[in-house]
Amino acid sequence: MSEIREGLGYTEEHEWAASAGDNVIRVGITDHAQHQLGDIVFVELPQPGDKVESGQPLGTIESVKTVSDLYAPVSGTVTRVNTELVSSPELVNTEPFDGGWMVEIEINGSAAEQVAALLDAAAYEKLLD
Repeated sequence: MSEIREGLGYTEEHEWAASAGDNVIRVGITDHAQHQLGDIVFVELPQPGDKVESGQPLGTIESVKTVSDLYAPVSGTVTRVNTELVSSPELVNTEPFDGGWMVEIEINGSAAEQVAALLDAAAYEKLLD
C-alpha cells in the first residue's frame, strides 16, 4: 500500500503539493507514482525564475522503465529546485515526501488555499482504488 499523507494536496497526475510558507508551494511525486515508475535514474527540473502553469509539464522523471512528465499542480515562479536530485535521484524512491521533493513554486495568493483546492488525501486514495 502506498503512503498517502494528510495535509497535502494531490493531483490526478500523482504529484503532491505542500505549503512551504505564505505563498510558496513545495512539489514532488507521490509514493504511488515512484512505485509505478520503479528505480529513478534521472530528474530534469526547471531553473529558479522559470514560470510554470498549472497542469503543464515542468520537468521529466526518468526511471529504468520509462520517462514521465512532472506536472505543475499550481501556476507561479520556480524559486528553488532540489539540487540533491542531480547526484541522488534515488531520493525520489526512498523519500518521496521528504528528501525527494522536486521544486518550490511561488504563487500569487495563499499557498494553503492553493493546496486545499487540490485533491485531499481521501480523494487521492479513492482515485487510486
